Amino acid sequence: MRLTVNGRVHQLDAAPNSTLLELLRDRLSLTGTKLVCDRGECGACTVQLDGEIVYSCLTLAAACDGASVLTVEGLSESRDGALSPLQQAFIAKDAAQCGFCTPGQLVAAHALLARNPHPTDDEIRAGMSGNLCRCGTYPKIIAAIRAVADAEPDAESAETGGHHAA
Repeated sequence: MRLTVNGRVHQLDAAPNSTLLELLRDRLSLTGTKLVCDRGECGACTVQLDGEIVYSCLTLAAACDGASVLTVEGLSESRDGALSPLQQAFIAKDAAQCGFCTPGQLVAAHALLARNPHPTDDEIRAGMSGNLCRCGTYPKIIAAIRAVADAEPDAESAETGGHHAA
């Protein structure tokens, strides 16, 4: 199969029953995407598949042939690993307590801001409802997303990094 991950094209073989999560973590060593519930209930494995957020633990790898995937590793602003404004806001607002849900939260927030650059707090809550945080840092997660949404227009266009959710 052919899969574009974070802008890089990969030719891979995938077992018929392997998940996108297994492919990302085990074959491509992209371990930011987390395996937690393995049932699509927590959102820690959230990635963008052709611009839409999906739970990679429930997505068969074989169904992704020809697709484009964005993981948390792909959110950085440049090849030198500089953090995106969203990642910086999560740090500044202390939105990552234990950090385990953070990759999925970041990918979901990125998709939310790509489709709605200025969401209300209710829209943020709705957009992030598929991602659970065991530490309960929801107010800080909302504050981080709000900080990016309220930033100057140049910061927003840098935040979306050219990746637009449909």
